[in-house]
Amino acid sequence: MYYVMDLDKTMPETVAPYMPSPVEVAGCRWLTENDIDVYVTEYERTGFQGALHWYRVQVGRPDLADLQLFAGRRIDVPSMFIAGCSDWAVYLIPGAFERSAVCTRMEDCRFVKDAGHWLQ
Repeated sequence: MYYVMDLDKTMPETVAPYMPSPVEVAGCRWLTENDIDVYVTEYERTGFQGALHWYRVQVGRPDLADLQLFAGRRIDVPSMFIAGCSDWAVYLIPGAFERSAVCTRMEDCRFVKDAGHWLQ
């Protein structure tokens, strides 16, 4: 599991053994060059800050009072949970997913083999 890093290694050094080979990258068919162009265009246009802000607010939770507006509410549309089998976050609080009753119409739950935290 690369989320627990050795003290003397950087993140790139830690994940390097898990990176796909050039042959595997070349054989990738699920993400085309056109798909990548869409992401590049949007990240150039909007930046990547939005994706990082969620992690930043986890320390101190300045938005906690605002979130009380949603206390006790449920998501009442068809829903599906998708995660990587190797995603440490799914197991962070044992039983939390099984106890969750936020989605009243949870229709499916899938775990993707050989996938981790950054499933998208």
